[in-house]
Amino acid sequence: MFKTIIKTKINLPAFRRSMVWRPRLLASISEGITQGHQLTLISAPAGFGKTTVIREWIAAGDIPVAWISLDEGDGDPIRFLTYLVAALQTLIAGVGDSTLAALQSSQYVSISDVLTSLLNELASTEDDFVLVLDDYHTVASTSVDTLLALIVEHMPPPMHLVITTREDPALPLARLRARNQLTEIRTADLRFTENEAAEFFRQVMGLHLSAEEVAALDKRTEGWVAGLQLAALSMQGKADTSAFIHSFSGANPFVLEYLLVEVLHKQPESVQRFLLPTSILNRLNASLCDALLQHEHTSAQDMLETLDRANLFVIPLDDERSWYRYHHLFRDLLRQRLSRIYSKEELAELHTRASAWFEQNGEVSEAFQHAMSASDFERAARLLESHWLSMDENFQTGTWLGWVKQLPLSIRRLRPVLLTQMGWSYMDAGNAEASESSLKEAEASLKNPLETLTIIETEQFRTLPARIAIARAYNAQVQNRFDDTVKYVEIAQDLVPHDDEFMQAQATAILSGTYWASGELDRAFGFMSHWVDAAHGAGNVVFAIAASFGKADICISQGRLRDALQVYQTALHWAELHNAEQHTAHHHLGLGLLHHEMGDDERAAQHVQKAFELGKHATIIDWAYRKSLAQAQLKESEGDYDVALNLFDEAARVYVRTPIPNLRPVAAIKARLYLKQKRFDKAHSWASKSGLSLHDQPDYLHEFERLTLAKIALADAPNAQQILTILKLLDAQLKLAQQQNRLRSQIEILTLQALALHTQGETSQAASALEQALNLAAPEGYWRIFVNEGEAIRLLIDTVRLTIGRAGHPLSGYLARLSQPTHPHEQTSNIIPRKPEMIEPLSERELEVLRLIAQGLSNQEITQTLVVALSTVKGHNLRIFAKLQAKSRTEAVARARVLGLL
Repeated sequence: MFKTIIKTKINLPAFRRSMVWRPRLLASISEGITQGHQLTLISAPAGFGKTTVIREWIAAGDIPVAWISLDEGDGDPIRFLTYLVAALQTLIAGVGDSTLAALQSSQYVSISDVLTSLLNELASTEDDFVLVLDDYHTVASTSVDTLLALIVEHMPPPMHLVITTREDPALPLARLRARNQLTEIRTADLRFTENEAAEFFRQVMGLHLSAEEVAALDKRTEGWVAGLQLAALSMQGKADTSAFIHSFSGANPFVLEYLLVEVLHKQPESVQRFLLPTSILNRLNASLCDALLQHEHTSAQDMLETLDRANLFVIPLDDERSWYRYHHLFRDLLRQRLSRIYSKEELAELHTRASAWFEQNGEVSEAFQHAMSASDFERAARLLESHWLSMDENFQTGTWLGWVKQLPLSIRRLRPVLLTQMGWSYMDAGNAEASESSLKEAEASLKNPLETLTIIETEQFRTLPARIAIARAYNAQVQNRFDDTVKYVEIAQDLVPHDDEFMQAQATAILSGTYWASGELDRAFGFMSHWVDAAHGAGNVVFAIAASFGKADICISQGRLRDALQVYQTALHWAELHNAEQHTAHHHLGLGLLHHEMGDDERAAQHVQKAFELGKHATIIDWAYRKSLAQAQLKESEGDYDVALNLFDEAARVYVRTPIPNLRPVAAIKARLYLKQKRFDKAHSWASKSGLSLHDQPDYLHEFERLTLAKIALADAPNAQQILTILKLLDAQLKLAQQQNRLRSQIEILTLQALALHTQGETSQAASALEQALNLAAPEGYWRIFVNEGEAIRLLIDTVRLTIGRAGHPLSGYLARLSQPTHPHEQTSNIIPRKPEMIEPLSERELEVLRLIAQGLSNQEITQTLVVALSTVKGHNLRIFAKLQAKSRTEAVARARVLGLL
């Protein structure tokens, strides 16, 4: 979640027990929900008690409620959705984590796709809940209107939406009415009855009026709650209330301003001196007001409490009554009067003081906005330049970019550090073109005389040319322009001060992705390892921890599972020592997947659960992608293929391009899963859409995709010539993997070779290839890489066991573990060639013999069990082998399991 989330916006407003209870309205809301209405719309002008009514209803009921107090800033769709998820998470832990990660990503995301994903997630919620969007009229954004329409059109069944607004939202209200899906509470409904007005004056305002006086005021205000309150405030202290009521007219369009002025003027001077200047604030607390007013003898806390007790249009934002806001209508009037009384210079000074307070209290967003309101662009630019690094480290450069674009070009053009920061921010967002444009502007700025430049961050200025080169290297790597990556890294190395080991390593770390993409994993590991060591040595433990998961990723690609475990554990140790566990979601996820691969499901589950908990606050831009990918892989191992496919689609949707190469594209992963589902047409569709075939493989194709094509070909009942083509492809890939010391690739390729040879009927050669793979895999503890291939591999593993023979062989224990039955879904191979199910069904006696064979009984033991002759058993065996198209006992058992006979 963003650090800039204002929690009071998603807190329920404080409940005033002295308010007037309005059962007729509460019943209307409840009845609509009971009847299955999707939307409750409470629409009326300012001051009709819309928020109060829904707050009363919440207090009277027991249905869970998520609340958002909207304001003008929520017209930004990303901000709107961020608060939407934050509000929902007050009810449903973890909901929308992937949505938040996508919104915080520096890459482009489709907002409608993000919302769709969130709605799908909410649809699985079991318990009913209500979402309240309070003061929706303040949003004034067609983009958010579109999102709201999408929410209403595809409302998850457990959800009910309540909107309070001064004007109708851009929704298909007529259609909702026709479908009986809309509850409407409008001005006429919200007007106070005489009884409610009497209770209001007596209980809330402490006025004891006659029934006639109440009726007169209720009539003249037309039941307008704010008008009644303003009238009551105006009457306080008056000796002749009857005369005032008689002269009061609610029909006059200027009544609102008149009453506010009357109320305001009747307040002590000290109160007025407080109200007017503090009206520039969207939210206020005592410390902020003290800084704004700089009064020596007036306590802002005492004043806020006084205003609260007097019902003087201040609304508490939390139960502790630390933060308040003014009633919007009251605030508008105060601001209008403030602009008439204060000069532009005096108003600017107020905004500058507010900006300073927010800056000192770490609220950069509001500090910046007040600086802009003061037209103090120099201050605004200083705030951005000085806070860029911390925001970059928290992956908030997207928000930072939105701010910096508000600065006039004249302010930016002589700030080379700020321009370079823009280049890095666009770089993080994946916008290489805009990044390059900003970098060029920074270079142009540097051509001006030094005394004309504005420089806040002098240390960044000292290394600016190097930073520009690093950004260009990063952009080139993300765009797969690897030659340019190397060129700019070399330029950066020349420009970085030789004693700055940290920045030197930061530059060369980009090369890790370059060599990773080309399969040169040893060199990739060296650069990444150097970056981890340099960051740790420089005391930047967070960077060292973050880079460690990249280092571990390379280890895994190399096939060095145990080294990867050590890298993760070292990073977790650093995090524990430096209280930085919040940065370890990726590491726990990696450990979970490693233990899953090694067959330790208990440890895997522990680390994955920890990762998901930490991931709620993860700021690394690819968290949503990695989380969805991991969830998909786990579901695939459980045999829940449809869910896995949906999760793979989600991973593809939230994928963010980073310098880490994408060597295992989701589309190719899905093609392999389609093979497990026997959806061969889908697997072929991937290849055809990509323009790929076994015979047509462009140079840019990654190994994973080439091997996927081989898997598809093997599943397609290949003839002898096609198998030779497959084996030729695999042999070429194996030689390259051996040259580059890529152990994992060698294991996977040798396993595929074994399956291809087995399909060809070369059982002995198949077992030999598999034995090579097993010898490589055993020291690292691989398990899933074999068992996920299904019964065909288990068949070959049994063959290898028979070949090895003796119990003392180094592989015997490993093979015994791999041979154990796992989950029912793993009984089916994903690349057994398609052929007729059976030539002829087995007889009952043949099935009985087959079951005994599967139990490991010898022919002699079967004769004793069934009390038949040995020749009879052998005859059954021959017929079973022929019908199952098998050449041995082991192959017959495997085939029978595939067909569901065992």
